[in-house]
Amino acid sequence: MTQISQDFAPPFKLIAPFFILGSFFYLFSTLSVFSFGLENFSYSDPTVLSFVHLFLLGFLMMTIFGAMAQLVPVVLEVGHFGVELFYSIWPLLLIGTLLMVFGFVYSPALLPYGGVIVLISMMIFVMEIFMTMFKVKKLNIVMSSVLISNTFLFFGIIFGLLMALTYAGVIDLDITQLLAAHVYLVIGGYISVTIMGLSLVLVPMFTLSHSFSLKPLELGLTFMTLGVIAVVIASLTHNTMLLTGGYILSITALLFYFRLIYIIYATRPRKENDIYAISLFFSYISMLVAIVTSLLYFFTQQENFLLAAGWLLFFGFFGFLVTGHIYKIIPFLVWFERFSPLVGKQKVPMLADMLPERSSQVQFVATALGVVVVFVAILVENETLLSGGATFLVVGALAFIRSVFYMINFK
Repeated sequence: MTQISQDFAPPFKLIAPFFILGSFFYLFSTLSVFSFGLENFSYSDPTVLSFVHLFLLGFLMMTIFGAMAQLVPVVLEVGHFGVELFYSIWPLLLIGTLLMVFGFVYSPALLPYGGVIVLISMMIFVMEIFMTMFKVKKLNIVMSSVLISNTFLFFGIIFGLLMALTYAGVIDLDITQLLAAHVYLVIGGYISVTIMGLSLVLVPMFTLSHSFSLKPLELGLTFMTLGVIAVVIASLTHNTMLLTGGYILSITALLFYFRLIYIIYATRPRKENDIYAISLFFSYISMLVAIVTSLLYFFTQQENFLLAAGWLLFFGFFGFLVTGHIYKIIPFLVWFERFSPLVGKQKVPMLADMLPERSSQVQFVATALGVVVVFVAILVENETLLSGGATFLVVGALAFIRSVFYMINFK
């Protein structure tokens, strides 16, 4: 298990806005599912593009940035290079995300402005992380993954800005040529590699697992890095064989990652299946089903299989992976700042006491039902099922917001 020290943790008031805004963007993402039109459903649909950026930038990126602000210094055991910079990151990311979301749906002229603001917020984040890492003489595997993922993020946002400028008519480039590179750099290069690296810290810490082999993670990071590079080069050169090779490398990387997670859970002394554990179970099952569904697309060339796989990747895998960890991260941070100074002086709550049991259960059940129903709706192209699934998702998102505020304000 990776050792961490809380001596370098930034104040919780720095982290809280990221989680609060992320939870509201999660709700907005569920509401946007109602706007999907399955008759003309495709990745180029403006409503789909709006949903993707709402979910990725508003929920995933906002939450990951908050978690990274906390975890990077405590894993490195050095202070942030400029911790105050994080006070500017979330407002910029908030404004940029809203401009891009409205730009896709209402006015493409807003896209360059939103893209530039998002670019600035992410560049501040990337540069701050890089400067913090320069203070360390030797990087471990976790921080190596952070270095790799943030490098991919840097290039991913550059491609994204070029696409936004092209979409708005400011410059003239081939969007289809840049699309795969942009998507893979952000999702495969940044989000997936970040999840792989941070899983080595968070999952063992919350399950008390230790003394397991790191070889699966090393192989997973290597294959994912090579896969992302291959896909980016292939998308720019229209090399079909290299593109297929990149996809195969990426799937292989995920299988090695699943192997690591299985080893951690098989060796964990803490066997109870709380909201954290069942959220991760659903997340990993969603990823496996998404892989199978993607393979069906390659055999059938039916786009609904690819769209359904993308849905499971977003709301099933990423969604439950992040929300599950939030149920551990927020209580841990709040307890450390609010209650750890009282240890030995008076009775303090356990981390389990800070978890809202009822709302967390409602969130899991409603969201899981919503994810499955929408997945089926996309496959069979049924608008009624889509609306029903979206309703479940909204209920789950409201319960999630309630849980976030309960944990943050726990007295």
